[in-house]
Amino acid sequence: MAASRMDLDGRPIKPITICMIGAGGFIGSHLCEKLMSETPHKVLALDVYNDKIKHLLEPDSLPWAGRIQFHRLNIKHDSRLEGLIKMADLTINLAAICTPADYNTRPLDTIYSNFIDALPVVKYCSENNKRLIHFSTCEVYGKTIQSFLPKDSPLRQRWSYACAKQLIERLIYAEGAENGLEFTIVRPFNWIGPRMDFIPGIDGPSEGVPRVLACFSNNLLRREPLKLVDGGQSQRTFVYIKDAIEAVLLMIENPGRANGHIFNVGNPNNEVTVRQLAEMMTKVYTKVSGESALETPTIDVSSKEFYGEGYDDSDKRIPDMTIINKQLGWNPKTSLWDLLESTLTYQHRTYAEAIKKSMAKPTSS
Repeated sequence: MAASRMDLDGRPIKPITICMIGAGGFIGSHLCEKLMSETPHKVLALDVYNDKIKHLLEPDSLPWAGRIQFHRLNIKHDSRLEGLIKMADLTINLAAICTPADYNTRPLDTIYSNFIDALPVVKYCSENNKRLIHFSTCEVYGKTIQSFLPKDSPLRQRWSYACAKQLIERLIYAEGAENGLEFTIVRPFNWIGPRMDFIPGIDGPSEGVPRVLACFSNNLLRREPLKLVDGGQSQRTFVYIKDAIEAVLLMIENPGRANGHIFNVGNPNNEVTVRQLAEMMTKVYTKVSGESALETPTIDVSSKEFYGEGYDDSDKRIPDMTIINKQLGWNPKTSLWDLLESTLTYQHRTYAEAIKKSMAKPTSS
């Protein structure tokens, strides 16, 4: 397998060691799967939790045994981080706080997680001449010009996440310009699929408000109306996680084409309003679950009621694919209906298994 694999310019792909920070999360787990099943590369998987990659770590008889090592650590205060980056050829940083409700209620934590905590990663990669693929966000684009806030609007803490991500992007770019850091920046546009974060209390934290698709999934699973914030008029695109991981693998294995670039990774063909998304998810869930839709499938709520005082949002978020098309020749394939069907089938099964398990627990006398 390894000997026959070629990069986009027809050169043999050499095995490398990858230090993946945040390997235990949604994106990390799918990327680890791809690397183990289709490449000869080794992975040093760093995270606080490993629930989503346990199937890759056990047992020792797996065909990739020895090519993935899990290191339980928090990058905030762990002296092992620099040593692990030194051991690798490439570092991929996926670590972040990226839950919208936190941007308002925990702005300091959001800024620390997405900027301050990422500084040592950039520093160690630059000082040790290690390549870096850093995950940013499509939220750095902010709002479209027609949606600028009126002059009397309150301070918007919601942009703490986007600003922190934009600043670390600028720092990485400066390290490349002044110190020769080889880097690629990824701006994901709503990556969706099995194991996505989160079904509150089932495969993720029990507190906090997740992103829109996870919110809607949670409502459907609990047979609650889907909550449309401010009428659900914001526009979004969604890309299937497996399509997106294909793009990341191209970045990993084609450094000559990826270094120094910022790539939007999304699917502009899957554009819908949030209201349209709610309607489609209701139809898909009815199909995969066999349950009838609620008489009142959606309700309108204000952003203040849903997220808290001072929340703000992008009205339209559609990726420009020009650079990734030109450099890597990548295009997503999966339709919105198909990615929703895959995601909701997984979540319906996971939720049912969790409920069954909780009911089987013995009660204390």
